[in-house]
Formats: sequence, C-alpha cells, structure tokens
Amino acid sequence: MQQINWGIIGCGNVTEMKSGPAFGKVEGSRVIAVMRRDAAKARDYASRHHIPFWYSNADDLIRNPDVNAVYIATPPSSHAEYAIRCLEQGKITYVEKPMAASYPECDQMHQVSVRTGIPLYVAYYRRFLPYFLRVKEILDSGQLGELLYVSVDFHIPPRKEDFNTDELPWRVQPDIAGAGYFYDLASHQIDLFDWFFGKVVTVTGSKFHRRHLYHAEDLVFAQMVFESGLPLAGTWCFTADESQHNDQISIFGTKATLEFSTFDFTPINMISDGRTKEDLPPNPENIQYFFIKNMVEEIRMRRSVMGNSECAMNTNWIMDKILGRI
Repeated sequence: MQQINWGIIGCGNVTEMKSGPAFGKVEGSRVIAVMRRDAAKARDYASRHHIPFWYSNADDLIRNPDVNAVYIATPPSSHAEYAIRCLEQGKITYVEKPMAASYPECDQMHQVSVRTGIPLYVAYYRRFLPYFLRVKEILDSGQLGELLYVSVDFHIPPRKEDFNTDELPWRVQPDIAGAGYFYDLASHQIDLFDWFFGKVVTVTGSKFHRRHLYHAEDLVFAQMVFESGLPLAGTWCFTADESQHNDQISIFGTKATLEFSTFDFTPINMISDGRTKEDLPPNPENIQYFFIKNMVEEIRMRRSVMGNSECAMNTNWIMDKILGRI
C-alpha cells in the first residue's frame, strides 16, 4: 500500500494535538476525511486542518472509496460498532484506547479482524515513547537483579468537571466509557506491564465509591501475578486530595529499585547504593506520533501481522477482572 488515506471518526479534542496532526507527518500518510455528529464542528475541524471531506454520518466516511484506513476517536461505547463496520468494509482500523467498553466487545472486534484479515490497531502509544523505551531497556539489562515485586501508587484529585452533577464528563459515565477513570488511565499502565513483564495469569481486585461524585468507581485495589511468578499490587484513587497526588510505579529487584511514572514523566530513578536520576528528551509534539509512524510503516511495508488487538483486548480482560465484571 503506497498511500494511506485516513478518515477520522470522532474528531474531538484528542485529535487536535495528541494524534490528528501526526498522521500527516509520516511519509505516505494523510487525513482526507473527518466525521463528527455535530456537522458544524466537523466542518470547522476540516477547515482548520485543511481536510477535503467532512461528514456528520460515520457510514458516509466509511463508504468513501478514497479512505482506506479509519481512526476511531470516539468514546469506548461506540468503538466496537464502528470498528466492525470499518473492518467489514476492508478498512484498516485504528481505535483509541481502551479498545472497547468491555472485554466481550473487544473479543468481537478481534475476531472480525482475524476473519477479514484486516489489521486492527489500538492506541497504546506509550510503548513507543523514549521514556518507556528507557524503562524497558533498564529492565532487560538485568541491572535490577532478580525482580521481586511491583508496586503501583496512583493518586489524583478530582477534576473540576467531576463536581458538575448536571453534566458529568463522559469518562466517568460507565454506559459511555465502560467504567470510570480506571478504564481510561490504568489501561495505559496495564498495557505497559504486558510489555515489561509478559502474560498475567491471575488477577484479583476490588472497587469502591468513596466520594460519590459519580456512579463509576473512584478507588481500585488490584493484585496480579505474571507467568514468571512476579507479583504486582496496585492502588488507584481518582478523588484524592491535591496533597496526595502521586503517579509512581516501583519495581523492586535484588540489586536495585526502579521508580518512574506513567503520566507525570518524572525523572527515572534507579535506587541501589546511591540514587541516580535520568531526564530524557521531551515527548513529541503529537504524543502518538511514534506509534502512528510505526503503524504506517508496518502497513506500507506489509510488515503488519494483524495490529495489536490481541494484546489490547487482554488489557480489557484484566481491567474487567479487577472490576468484577467477568
């Protein structure tokens, strides 16, 4: 495939900087169509980004014969519906994370990708950022010695809009997001753990509603054991006091401990006889750029196996196990 012409379904905020512009920065890739249910906003987006086609109906975009790949950037509740339509029409499909609003929906999407032979990608782009590549390099180097256990401590305060009972953000509405902020944020971490440590074999967890700002969970505890026997324990609190803000993953080994973050991009700390800190180059202007670049190169060079949907649906399986949904 010489030229990948993307259509974007759901050209909202995430596509303004995180992803959208990156498609045009990669050789052989460009966005030629966008869709949003609000026609005025779709037209405005297309005008500002110099995109020739805009639609207020997803099927019109999918049926555009010049579009051969589709990026789905809608909330999770519509991922499965749109992805299956795209795959059935032979369009390479790229879906925002989490892959869908539940593990069964992810499984349906993956099965259609396998049946049609059309690649399905999910936006777990942190694996391609320099920060996490460095973490992986340290883990693979053996500098920590034998890995003993992993601890996740994630505490953030409520967002201002979380107090708006008349119009809560969709990310805390389970019928739209699948769950709450755990689905939205912890999915990145669980995907990284798959890359760092391999397959999870046992998962337990519990969820709580402590501040009752919304119906979704605001506190989650989880334990996982990987195939290697490595255990992990995590706490996620999404309604903490500002003074309690913490975004830290600690990997304890027999020779050293490694500390890093998922979203704050704090210095990577190696703690052994002394403490060393590493500051890495900043992330690209469009944070999904490296993932999109690799995806486009795979497709154009026909190196793609089937995207990363099998791994991505496993992340949903783990989250649904933790939340007691399966």
